[in-house]
Amino acid sequence: MSIIVGEVIAINGVKITLKVFEESSKDTLYYLGEKYKGVSIREYISIQRGFRDIICIVEGEYLDENKFEKDGNKTNYIRKLDAKPIGYFEHGAFNEGIKYLPMIKDSAFLLKEDKISEIYSKGKNDGFVIGEMLKEELPISLPWQKLFNSHIGIFGNTGSGKSNTLAKLYTVLFEQKVDVITDKSKFVILDFNGEYTGEQLIGEPYKSTLKLNTYTASEDKFPLYEAEFWNTETLSILFQATANTQRPFINRIISGRDRFRDVHNSLFNYIKSTFSAVFSAASPKAEALDLLRNISSVLGTDELKDTLKNIKWIGGNAHSFVGPGVNDYYNADGVTYARVLGDIVDQIQTNNLDNFDELIVRANLQLTRDFINGYVQFEHIQPLLKRIDSSLSGLRKVICIVEQANNFNLLTVISLRKCNQEMKKILPLLIAKHFYQQHKNEVENPPNKTMHLIIDEAHNILSQQSSSEHESWKDYRLELFEEIIKEGRKFGVFITLSSQRPADISSTIVSQLHNFFIHRLVNERDLFLLDNTISTLDALSRSLIPNLSKGNCIATGTSFDLPMVLQVHRLDKEKQPDSEDVDLESLWT
Repeated sequence: MSIIVGEVIAINGVKITLKVFEESSKDTLYYLGEKYKGVSIREYISIQRGFRDIICIVEGEYLDENKFEKDGNKTNYIRKLDAKPIGYFEHGAFNEGIKYLPMIKDSAFLLKEDKISEIYSKGKNDGFVIGEMLKEELPISLPWQKLFNSHIGIFGNTGSGKSNTLAKLYTVLFEQKVDVITDKSKFVILDFNGEYTGEQLIGEPYKSTLKLNTYTASEDKFPLYEAEFWNTETLSILFQATANTQRPFINRIISGRDRFRDVHNSLFNYIKSTFSAVFSAASPKAEALDLLRNISSVLGTDELKDTLKNIKWIGGNAHSFVGPGVNDYYNADGVTYARVLGDIVDQIQTNNLDNFDELIVRANLQLTRDFINGYVQFEHIQPLLKRIDSSLSGLRKVICIVEQANNFNLLTVISLRKCNQEMKKILPLLIAKHFYQQHKNEVENPPNKTMHLIIDEAHNILSQQSSSEHESWKDYRLELFEEIIKEGRKFGVFITLSSQRPADISSTIVSQLHNFFIHRLVNERDLFLLDNTISTLDALSRSLIPNLSKGNCIATGTSFDLPMVLQVHRLDKEKQPDSEDVDLESLWT
């Protein structure tokens, strides 16, 4: 039993027109102790067709222009509604989609609040509540089983409440499921602004926090396996190597290291033979002398540095190198080299080199050999060595090379707030690749574990708009994340993106997201992207996006039968992300 509010007077395709009784315009009505919402835009009504209830959402309201005189002096108007079917109740269960349509003269009724709840929660009450429906003020239990088994996008302009939504979503998950997911899932947050390094989301002993800092020395460093560091893809990411020339060069460094790693003193012998080759080459190269000086600056003695400093290049023949003496030539047969430099080079020590210094040495050695043998153009590879040299000082502060796996907790927060812009581009790729590859290697088929990568302010690394990067590097950066978001589901890897500029993110990545929490967006490019990538966003919900209040969002996607407007509950002060606006009244008082 319910309150009858009108009847169907026209059906045009899936557009239904109803004539509504005048008393149904009240905001709230009560009947037999039950509370009902009156008829208005975005409210729900039920049209009875036989034993089924066809559920419709009200999209428009108007007064009919046809009017008539009553008692000769009073004008009345006929109130009409435009409604669209969204599903139907059959055998007590709600089914989404248009299967049945009403007929003329079918009666329309108001829906009870518990029926509205069933539409969105399918009658399930798992208690996974992050907010309530904006207009109906009903708490809705979200389908967490489907939600966290998908890629999620949380979008909204700054100050719209998206950080609170992200935090609320995972805070509720950890509060309710921490005991059952601890050994079965890992969660990693890439936190560009340091918003989740406090008591947010979950506390000890389930949370690890790494506060990476490229400006000062810090104990927090991201651990990489030695085998993972000495990897062509890893080093290409770290030093933005171009695909056609610099990446093959890195590959030669690594393959050479692997080939002779079990040979005693292999690196020392490599250094010694390279020094000899430079001063014994039939076609000497001036640039090779600078490369030897780079090597000596890392591991050489003062005597070796001073000797190389005093050697000069004078021409392109067999007597190209000359020492401080007038006739102290370094002949192509290597005789003078053996006399002057041979014993000094023998004093080089390589036992105490760390991985970073070893990389510098091996890169210079490889370029020296390739160059004097005519395998490469010096100007194509030399920029890579400059990047290696300049980047390693920052990398030493944020990366450590380890021999065995680091056992991260359930939640790992990696703060990049105190990293420079270069590291903010490079580290997320390195971290994402590390966890993705590690998870792929460990997981079974079908997956028995999941890994959830959460990227706050995702436009920082997934943007197509950056003009400061080489195109090939930008393509590589995007391809890595596109691979994760396209193929990750097969291995139980899921991504959650939060961004204030979704239009800046690669459209390929946005189109692969399954579920969305959309806060206020006003930029036309952002709204256009949503129109073209989210098939579940209806026109009525889309029209609300530019005018949503703080904390309001539209939840839509494959886990939701219908788009719904939520008011997300605000977290307690100690659980809120550190993203609050400055209180100028308090600050300036």
